[in-house]
Amino acid sequence: AVTKLACEQYCAVFARLYGLETICLRYFNVFGPHQTPEGVYAAAIPRFIDAALAGRPIRIFGDGEQTRDFCYVDNAVRANLLAANSPRKLQGEVVNIAGARRVSLNALCAEIGRALGRTLNVDHGPPRVGDVLHSLADISRAHELIGYEPLVRWEDGLAPTIQFLDVLRTSGLVAAVLSVAESRSKRAAVSAQSTSLA
Repeated sequence: AVTKLACEQYCAVFARLYGLETICLRYFNVFGPHQTPEGVYAAAIPRFIDAALAGRPIRIFGDGEQTRDFCYVDNAVRANLLAANSPRKLQGEVVNIAGARRVSLNALCAEIGRALGRTLNVDHGPPRVGDVLHSLADISRAHELIGYEPLVRWEDGLAPTIQFLDVLRTSGLVAAVLSVAESRSKRAAVSAQSTSLA
């Protein structure tokens, strides 16, 4: 966190001293296809989905009522494009990029279970020292400076993430990437057809 803050300060200083246009995007709990469920720093959603697909208990530290602001990857990509193409002269501002909705880990598990069509086994362990209890991003500055609004709700991002992780488990990385690309192409074709009919 301290390193990120230092980088934000560098951006502001270079903007003031040299006129370098910069903006710092603070991402909140980004998830989606192509994200690994493994490792110490794996995000909650791919870890939870992977455990559910494998029939393992989902491990939650604490009672599960702690909340997070989850952001589907398409929203984060859109934020980057908006920032890169902004007509404003950006001078080291810092903005939050998130879904702008708070969800408990218990509610997240229930929604994953609903998407998979089954009740999940959740194992609650002792709370971790230093864990943030509640997280909700204020995205008003991102909206003001670059026009950012999340277009994909976290619930709607679960299906493509589940699809990717399911194919990853059964067929490997290449098949999972191709599966997501094919689904995305089909959704784009349906969307284009709907638009032409309107």
